[in-house]
Amino acid sequence: MKSKTLANSYLSAFCMELSMLIQAGIAFDDGVSMLLDDEPDKNGKIVMQSLLDKLSEGVSLSVALRESGYFPRYMISMIEAGEKTGRLTQTLTALSAHYERQERLATSIKNAVMHPLILFAMMVAVVLILIVQVLPIFNDVFNRLGNQMSPLAVRLMRFGDWLRGASAVIAVVIAAVIIVGVLIWIVPVLRKIFTDMIKNAFGNSGVFGRIASARFVSAMSLAIASGFDIDETLGIAANISGGSKAVDQKNEKCIELLRSGTSLSDAMYDSKILSARDSRMLALGSRSGMMDSAISEIAGRIDRAVQEEIDGIISKIEPALVITASIIVGIILFSVMLPLMGIMTSIG
Repeated sequence: MKSKTLANSYLSAFCMELSMLIQAGIAFDDGVSMLLDDEPDKNGKIVMQSLLDKLSEGVSLSVALRESGYFPRYMISMIEAGEKTGRLTQTLTALSAHYERQERLATSIKNAVMHPLILFAMMVAVVLILIVQVLPIFNDVFNRLGNQMSPLAVRLMRFGDWLRGASAVIAVVIAAVIIVGVLIWIVPVLRKIFTDMIKNAFGNSGVFGRIASARFVSAMSLAIASGFDIDETLGIAANISGGSKAVDQKNEKCIELLRSGTSLSDAMYDSKILSARDSRMLALGSRSGMMDSAISEIAGRIDRAVQEEIDGIISKIEPALVITASIIVGIILFSVMLPLMGIMTSIG
């Protein structure tokens, strides 16, 4: 088991459990031993046992996490900073919230892709069955009655005949697409290349740009809770939210504005990371000495807005696909049924 297989939900729960251990005054090795005893998952037990072995040697939590080899470098760096600044409890709590936000965001993106994709596949399957299997049956009925289907139905049936003849080639193409998709999913290098292509194409536009902003502010909230200063905080946030040229340029502009003397709220607004309303809240938080609370609230607000936008996209795509499928199926059936009804009426 490697660190890349640890889900955000697992990391969120684990960080919260570590924070609770500190607040209860329980030593990490004793606490992890308790977690190991209660761990229901086999892979989770392997992770906990590896971590317990390192903690039993008397090393710090960050060192134990690093040497166990299962936890992400970003999490370890934040915990190490929290240990140095004496804010480990706050860091672990912020890490838990950060990974929880990332899990919700990943789930929303997955649903936004998978649900319409499944619906589209079902729609295509229904249409293909009608064209390839149902229309030839109706054509036989028309031939026995000494008549022909409508021109549209005939063209659709011929297209179905062509699909049937090219079925082997189509099957190979579909299999190749599935294999490529699986390889992208399981091979980290290919997944990174594909992700970078998507980021460079759409990374700073529409909902993708707002997702980058959500990650930027979430990372800022975590870094501030861990005791980093503003310059370090922005560097960490830019590293986490970046990946596309447009987003990297936006992050670099924010850092340059801050270094030139612009206030943090104005720098983030001018670089289009924050909206005017969020920028105003950040400015108020800075003046009142509640920067960490303001950043945390803004992170939650942007995260909710992104999820609502993704849900809104899904709510529009799915009905559109259903309506489109209904229209196509209706056209196919009417192109057959109306002439057939006319024939039956004339016979009657």
